[in-house]
Parts: sequence; C-alpha cells; structure tokens
Amino acid sequence: MKAFIVFNPYSDTVVAKIFVNLPVKDLNNTIDFFTKLGFKFNPQFTDENATCMIVGEDIFVMLLVEKFFKIFTKKEICDTSKDTEVIVALSVESREKVDQMINKALESGGKESREPQDHGWMYGRSFEDINKHLWEIIYMDESAVKNDEKHS
Repeated sequence: MKAFIVFNPYSDTVVAKIFVNLPVKDLNNTIDFFTKLGFKFNPQFTDENATCMIVGEDIFVMLLVEKFFKIFTKKEICDTSKDTEVIVALSVESREKVDQMINKALESGGKESREPQDHGWMYGRSFEDINKHLWEIIYMDESAVKNDEKHS
C-alpha cells in the first residue's frame, strides 16, 4: 500500500491517511447497508468488533461496535437519534453520482436528512445511515468555482 502525501500550505502537519471512527449498533447490518452503497471493506481489519470501510485510496471509515468504540474514549457515545456528532462529507465526480448514492442509501434503509442543496457550482444531498450518522454527498464543479472567484 503506498502512502499519498499532499503538501498542505496551511499547516506544518503532514497527514498521509484519514481514518474516521464511528460507533455502530449492529456491525453486520451496517456492513450490509454500506455494501449496497458500493463500498468495500478491508478484511485484514474486520472482525466481530469492527470493520474498515474503504472510502478512497487513503480515506477510511472504521465502523466500531459501540462496546468496542468505548475502549477508545472516556466520553459517552452520542445518541445520534437526538444529537449530531459529525457530518461526514464525501465528494463524488458528478451530480448524477450524488443522486445515485443518495438513492442507494434510501433504498437500503437510510433517510434523506435535508432538502437537496443546489448552488450551481456545488450540488449536495444528505442522508442519515441506519445508525443515524449524517453523511453529505457533494459534487463541486471546480471550474465554476474558479470562474465565480474571478467575478467576486
């Protein structure tokens, strides 16, 4: 596995990979849900306590059974039916891919969490997964952003 390191002009810290850790109630149902959305899992980091969902070459989501998740924190786990702990935002390559992923999430038991947002240069929709975590799927037309910056 190769590490992809990008120079960050805004920080002296270099990050090679990102791992988002989320507690889940039922690991098998969660794996089924995200498999239906097209995600793959690393079997080397999957057991009865956790799985490693591959989001990108260097981006991963560790889905941890709540009891196992509690080993890593002294704080209480957020009740995602009442509170928001995080919104995980993923960028995809087209508006159509945004709609496809949201539709797959809805067909797999997820819920749309807000109305679609269309700013012309950026389009996004959000869903709540079966563990009530919030996910935002966006498409950003970078050429339109650059054009918009020229006019501001």
